[in-house]
Amino acid sequence: MREIIFDTETTGLSPAKGDRIIEIGAIELVGRFPTGKIYHQYINPDGFPIHPDAQRVHGISAESLRDKPLFADIIDEFLEFFSNAKLIAHNASFDMGFVNAELKRLGKPAILPDFVIDTLAIAKRKHPMGPNSLDALCKRYGIDNSHRQKHGALLDSELLAEVYIELLGGKQASLELASELKSQFNQQEQSDSRTKFTAKQRPQPLDTRLGRDELDAHQEYIKTLGEKPIWSKYR
Repeated sequence: MREIIFDTETTGLSPAKGDRIIEIGAIELVGRFPTGKIYHQYINPDGFPIHPDAQRVHGISAESLRDKPLFADIIDEFLEFFSNAKLIAHNASFDMGFVNAELKRLGKPAILPDFVIDTLAIAKRKHPMGPNSLDALCKRYGIDNSHRQKHGALLDSELLAEVYIELLGGKQASLELASELKSQFNQQEQSDSRTKFTAKQRPQPLDTRLGRDELDAHQEYIKTLGEKPIWSKYR
């Protein structure tokens, strides 16, 4: 199963009012493990101003984006990376609102909610007392986020990938799987051992290694055991 963990940074909070995506970061998971494939792109907002509050959060200035491509310039590579996968984001409605607004401007169909997983919703169900911000979840699960001084799309995607696995019981599930496999191995090993060391009757008994003197001494001893001793059956 292919999944894309992603995050965006934007000029503000409202795609309906024209705010734009200025950074996208994403990493690919297959079978809940990172494949090493990433997507990271800064994007020119095409003259739309960056709100000061947003800049304080992510630290991206309009000046730093002047030489970056427009969203229209990267749409093909974006769709190639994001297609045929579940898209996973923290507070996904925010990110998807911006992604779909960008797609709409270019005449592309919107990405349907069926293809999106919101880790914030999962966290709220699992930890209803909160808090459930990305930083809070990193602290809860012992994930090192000390290098996260400001929001950054790629860094946040990497942290979210670890959080996502933990929300699904990742490490505990791995331990349980390992325990189950060990149990199965032990059962198989015991079964193999029983099969391997089961005694079989020889077609013909081996000749005795006792000499005549030993056999005669044994018979004399049996006579001392009383009437009909069990050993008389094996003479």
